[in-house]
Amino acid sequence: MTKADLVEKISVQTGVSKNHTAVIIDGMLDAVCRALSEGKHLEIRGFGTFKVRERRARRARNPRSGSEVMVPAKLVPVFKPSKELKAQVMGEASAEVRTPEPVAS
Repeated sequence: MTKADLVEKISVQTGVSKNHTAVIIDGMLDAVCRALSEGKHLEIRGFGTFKVRERRARRARNPRSGSEVMVPAKLVPVFKPSKELKAQVMGEASAEVRTPEPVAS
């Protein structure tokens, strides 16, 4: 699915014009990028969490020459899906996470 497909689908579901929907989606993506670039994490309940992690420096091998090269440490964005999203992707009948019912004493 492309961003244009997403805009189309949300526009049809909400009745909002494609232009306004595109502006909203662009704003949301910009906010996520800005939060990650500032080192913050973003949690969307029922969907997942976006974080930034530091990848350690490591040694790698140049495949062409065979020489060792040092790859510097770097920050990478990561996404951890929620239990609800995992359940929905796995195709379970109910994507909701059930909370245990209180036990009567």
